[in-house]
Amino acid sequence: MSYGYPEMKSPKVENHEGITIGILAFMGILITYVETMITPALPVFVNVFNTNYDTLSWVLTAYIITGTTAAALFGKLADIVGKKKIFLSLAIVYALAVSFGGFVNTIGELIAVRAVQGLGFGMFPIAFAVLNDQVPRERLALAQGIISSTFAGGSAVGLVGGAYITQNFGWEWSYHSAIPLAFGLVIFAALFLKDYSVPRKEKIDFLGIGSLAIGLTTLIFGLSEGQYLGWSSPEIIGIFSGSLLSFIVFAWAESHVEKPFIDINLLKIRNVFLANFTGLFALAALFFLFYSIPPLLQDPSPAGFGQSIFRSGLVLLPASILTMVFASVAAKVTTNRGPKVAILIGSIILFFAYLGLLFNRGSIVSISEDSAILGIGMSFIFVGVINILLISIPVSRSGEATGMNVVFRNIGMSIAPAIGGVLETVYTTNVVVGYLPYKLGQLPVVPIMTSFPSTRAFDSIYLVGIVFLVAAIIFTLMMKNIIVGKGR
Repeated sequence: MSYGYPEMKSPKVENHEGITIGILAFMGILITYVETMITPALPVFVNVFNTNYDTLSWVLTAYIITGTTAAALFGKLADIVGKKKIFLSLAIVYALAVSFGGFVNTIGELIAVRAVQGLGFGMFPIAFAVLNDQVPRERLALAQGIISSTFAGGSAVGLVGGAYITQNFGWEWSYHSAIPLAFGLVIFAALFLKDYSVPRKEKIDFLGIGSLAIGLTTLIFGLSEGQYLGWSSPEIIGIFSGSLLSFIVFAWAESHVEKPFIDINLLKIRNVFLANFTGLFALAALFFLFYSIPPLLQDPSPAGFGQSIFRSGLVLLPASILTMVFASVAAKVTTNRGPKVAILIGSIILFFAYLGLLFNRGSIVSISEDSAILGIGMSFIFVGVINILLISIPVSRSGEATGMNVVFRNIGMSIAPAIGGVLETVYTTNVVVGYLPYKLGQLPVVPIMTSFPSTRAFDSIYLVGIVFLVAAIIFTLMMKNIIVGKGR
């Protein structure tokens, strides 16, 4: 059984690798752009759709739920049916969903469109599996780094571009601008994406798929809604209990069927287990940044810096740019020193970035500097995690394994806003946002007070982030380092 990647690549495959990487990188930037471009418009939706923030949270939650399930489902199906077939099918559905986004009339329609868009996340595990099939070993780490860094690149374009478009042209044009890009991906994939893997005939494990989908959906729903319904409420307790029961059914099914949907024995491989949980902690740390910096910058003084949506997006831009810039450095470290070293370097860099956010955020410049350092660390982690995962499992299981990794990453993405939302709700400070005129003298002496997250809220968020990173460092130290070409 072959592990990591094949010993030999045909010249035909090697000559096509640049086109393959370009298409997959374009996919990564597009999906993360569409995911984050909507974030600056969230406050606008409250008035446009006459809704509240509780309901509005589903604009994000629906995407994460379907995206997590899609990553687990379609990574495995790609190994069975064929990578290009599944990738292209998802690209078509995704393009159609994006096309409807700017024409919705109710918050329910927007949530439904976002849920369908989440299926596009299933293209990520297929992308890494395709790289594993087609890119020579000496350049695989760099290729993985390029695709991983598109997560930050697309986020940068989405946060800044989405804010600019929303402010100047209306939120609908954020979606309209993505339509030609989405159909462009379909055309490029149909014409140029190749699939050199051999699909295998296998019965589909419907019980495993169904129980995993229900378990993931209820878990992420509970994590996202706990801050609104109450963590000890009967509804949330019931949701988590249902999730636990679904996972128990899933574990039973996967250990009793001949061809399980996801072989849980993969998690018995030390590096696979550790890489998945390190990815979870790292993505949670990144999303602590995405969900804490915008309110810190936009809230009025003294709670925040009173910056515009567009300017707050610019503050996060260096982090995203450096994530992409350092992908090649991370790839070189991964190739020469092994992925464990790259992950450890990234985790330590992230640790110091969070120390900076905890103790050195007194100015916009310092926040931008801390965020930029965090972006460098994420680059090393992205490259290292996917590399150590793929070279630790059989080649034929690459789609399944990367799909599992995306599931863990998405869980981390949902944990961050859930924890951050609770802390920002619990720890608040009152800020004067205006005055009412005094009747007798008509003087502006009656203040209008509004609550915003306090300094303690942000301190708590970054302390939690530090705890997550300490856990990631411990997990990384427990990994077995693998340097390609030097044995295992």
